[in-house]
Amino acid sequence: MSLIDQLVQQIGGQEVNNLSQNLGSNEQSTQNAIMKALPMLIGALSKQTGTREGAFNIASMLDSDGDGQILDDLAGFFSQSDNGAGPSILDSLFGGKKAGVTNGLSQMTDLDPSQAGNLLENLAPVVMGFLGNQKKNQGLNVSAIAGLLGNEAQKVQEGGQGSDAMGFLNNFLDSDGDGSSMDDIAGMLGNLMK
Repeated sequence: MSLIDQLVQQIGGQEVNNLSQNLGSNEQSTQNAIMKALPMLIGALSKQTGTREGAFNIASMLDSDGDGQILDDLAGFFSQSDNGAGPSILDSLFGGKKAGVTNGLSQMTDLDPSQAGNLLENLAPVVMGFLGNQKKNQGLNVSAIAGLLGNEAQKVQEGGQGSDAMGFLNNFLDSDGDGSSMDDIAGMLGNLMK
């Protein structure tokens, strides 16, 4: 079973219900957005682990933000307004492109940019907690974590659910760096709709 499938299993009916209320969205829209957001987060993590420095950065984040305790009460976490380490995790993953990634997710879903940002902030600690659990329970080192994320990203890119979202993310993070995310997003989404 893929990492994303395992994560989706963790986020069941009550969790989606609480997250939907938190976002101010309906459950169907939230569920659809989760299926776009998770590949984006996995893709960003995989991209970071592509360099030695990035891989050690992710391993360090897992040690500080990935103790797995968040998985014990996801419904409770999703019902509160505090997104925990979510904002800082997104800053580490996306840097100055966070707003562009959030807008891209918004345009691929029924969520507005504020809701999309809130969703990413809610899901980021869950992904880190899940990976932290894997690291601890399976004794994974830095290269094993990088391999795990790389394999998952490749599966999604080869046509798994969320391949459009991951494709957008990869193209966007590799874009021209001119500081204008909106023209990059428009171009990316134009390609997605073809």
